Amino acid sequence: MSASLRLATPADIPALSALLSVLFAQEADFQPDPAKQAAGLELLFARQLGDILLAEADGAVRGMVSLLYTVSTALGGPVAWLEDMVIDPAWRNAGLGGLLLDAALAHAQQQGCLRVTLLTDADNHAAQRFYQGRGFSPSAMQPWRRVFAAPPAPHPENG
Repeated sequence: MSASLRLATPADIPALSALLSVLFAQEADFQPDPAKQAAGLELLFARQLGDILLAEADGAVRGMVSLLYTVSTALGGPVAWLEDMVIDPAWRNAGLGGLLLDAALAHAQQQGCLRVTLLTDADNHAAQRFYQGRGFSPSAMQPWRRVFAAPPAPHPENG
């Protein structure tokens, strides 16, 4: 396997969106929607909310991992969420995932992050073994969420 890693740019959105469709087709909580995935990626780049590392091989994007940055008041410093990680199914089990994850973890440390947190489907034991093999461990914290159907309407400005 000969792959190169680099930071993604907005020009990579079509390829990244295609990979996200693969990821969301296998996750229980999400459905692929290329328009939404592209909009999310555009927002990530426009607001500089994080970084996306991608792996290229044979002239195409074969994998990606996104890091979103925030601050932990518990740790008193910057942390990252590993939001999306996906490898093209044809390139799985070739070492590309480990290469990409190791690069993402090193990148997060270079950005000063004190922790990287991620979520996996409860029944995705292969992913859990993969992450455990790279130093991740389960948290006592349980993820909860509340989903809003749409963003609130803007408030008229007071004159």
